[in-house]
Amino acid sequence: MPRILPIFLLCAAVTCITFSASADEKPNFIVIFCDDLGYGDLSSFGHPTIRTPHLDRLAAEGQKWTSFYAADNVCTPSRAGLLTGRLPIRSGMASDVRRVLFPDSAGGLPASEITIPEALKEFGYATACVGKWHLGHLPEFLPTRHGFDSYFGIPYSNDMNRLDRETSQLVLAEQENFAAYDVPLLRDEEEIERPADQRSITRRYTEESVKKINELKGGPFFLYLAHSLPHIPLFRAPEFKDRSVAGIYGDVIEEIDWSVGEIAAALKEADIEKRTLVVFTSDNGPWLIFDTHGGTAGLLREGKGSTWEGGQRVPTVMSWPGKLAPGIVSEMGSTLDLLQTFVSLAGGSAPEDRTLDGHDLSPALFGTGPSPRETMFFYQGAQLYAVRKGPYKAHFTTYTSYVKQKPAPQDPPLLYHLDHDPSERFNITTKHSEIVAELKSLAEAHRKSIEPVEDQLAKRIVEGQ
Repeated sequence: MPRILPIFLLCAAVTCITFSASADEKPNFIVIFCDDLGYGDLSSFGHPTIRTPHLDRLAAEGQKWTSFYAADNVCTPSRAGLLTGRLPIRSGMASDVRRVLFPDSAGGLPASEITIPEALKEFGYATACVGKWHLGHLPEFLPTRHGFDSYFGIPYSNDMNRLDRETSQLVLAEQENFAAYDVPLLRDEEEIERPADQRSITRRYTEESVKKINELKGGPFFLYLAHSLPHIPLFRAPEFKDRSVAGIYGDVIEEIDWSVGEIAAALKEADIEKRTLVVFTSDNGPWLIFDTHGGTAGLLREGKGSTWEGGQRVPTVMSWPGKLAPGIVSEMGSTLDLLQTFVSLAGGSAPEDRTLDGHDLSPALFGTGPSPRETMFFYQGAQLYAVRKGPYKAHFTTYTSYVKQKPAPQDPPLLYHLDHDPSERFNITTKHSEIVAELKSLAEAHRKSIEPVEDQLAKRIVEGQ
């Protein structure tokens, strides 16, 4: 059995028999994906002053996953991994040249990749994408070309096309000067606003998502709501200004929590909450270089842009009333697992014509067995820096944070027992040479499985073409 709090074991025994992939009504799936939300930014994950009552309730009634990983430690590759179930290095969405896509990028997620919405369409699902995309802003790479029936959102990070280069990001965040960032807001493939007024962006994403829930409630659907926040610059609606004692960052998180409450209420009002799996998580850890405006990884080491735990282990809550075995799941899971899990719950099988890096998490979700994920690979750009197997994690190269610096090769590798030491403070390499050797072999075998593909992030638009 997965390590779920004992008080919930009876519930697990009951709920594990209430769902099967052959059910007459296929489940709906909603993924709520935050941008740069840290492991320690929710009250249910230990923040003492940011209040997140809606997420806390979902976690208490559903599952809180405490060892859940994003596919990568920065935006673009992480999102590619979530939607394809493949490490971004396999699709060309990880690069040593540029870490993410920019407004001058010519590349994007290749059409040959199979995404979650494309896979679910085979089983009659309607699909909708709301929010940040960041997998290519040119028409051929937009959500509507990758299986989504509709799109409403900003096609890349909310800090791009920055017009004011004299004022610091921290000051711009305090000013909430949305006009300093010339980012477009799209409806499907049409630009409808520029610059997007990001002061209302969380509210508008939420309203669009509720609208889609009501439009699609009659049949199975997949809704991907990817918030542009709390990625700096920070913006919040007037009613959330100075609402949190944690300052502007707390205001932003509490508005996102409000958004989760609106989604939950819409599902209940539509009477589909008991056939809808909701997954709330983040694309990577907090952007620590922005101090109090960049969030926190709690007890985890480092943040966004690093292969330490704080860069990739993210707060995750899953809710499916009456179906999930409630409790705290401390075994591993990843956004890489969502494609295979969703397809399995829809009654199908994952694509077999390509290498997938995900697993079907159904045993852990329903309390029928342990999580099938035993390993996790940590990339910095196109280079493998660390490997986790079971509780042990080996670092072959370390990189402190999302700033320019030289990587530090580690020979012998650093080794940590993450159950005993989730903060990665105590190197135990000398005590477990056999485990180090095993993880080195695992890393080498994994590297051999990677086939060279075109680097999508390195390509840039040539002026005049």
